[in-house]
Amino acid sequence: MNRNSSNLLLGLLVTVALTVALQAQDKNKDKNKRSGDEHRTVAQVLDHSVSNAEREFTEAADAMPEEKFTFAPTNGEFKDVRDFGEQIKHVAAVNYFFGAAILGEKVPADVGGENGPASLKTKSEIMDYLKASWAYVHKAVQTIDEKNLVQPIKSPFGEGKVTRLSLATAACSHAYDHYGQMVEYLRMNGIIPPASR
Repeated sequence: MNRNSSNLLLGLLVTVALTVALQAQDKNKDKNKRSGDEHRTVAQVLDHSVSNAEREFTEAADAMPEEKFTFAPTNGEFKDVRDFGEQIKHVAAVNYFFGAAILGEKVPADVGGENGPASLKTKSEIMDYLKASWAYVHKAVQTIDEKNLVQPIKSPFGEGKVTRLSLATAACSHAYDHYGQMVEYLRMNGIIPPASR
């Protein structure tokens, strides 16, 4: 084999090897995108968790008919518990506290303490308030990054210092805590929660 043929063969082999390697790399990228293994930011991960909590909580809230928004259990140890609508307003109000603390700003809505505004009575008003509170939490978690994730900030409840990470996860866990109560209220009224259907 002469030198030109050797160079041509070597060039052809390198081209084939590079093509195979690039195709394998593209397949891995596609596989990672499908499996969700691509790199995500802290804000994206936290926002995904908030979206999950928001979806389950909001769907459960919306599943109760308006005439049952004042339902609270009476049999057993249920003295002074929040009714269904009050559960929703409470979670929404606390969402605003969490979001404001993460953003380092004043709470932008009437929260009526931790109970939500007493003026909200109808299902539509309560659901609108809830949805706006989730939008505010999303806005807040979008500002969290690797630099400020665990930086100490003032607690929204006056208990010293907390982190943005703890507040973002607390928004989810708090909603799920009340979601569990709402599930009981729904089932006591013969309604299967949407997440269980």
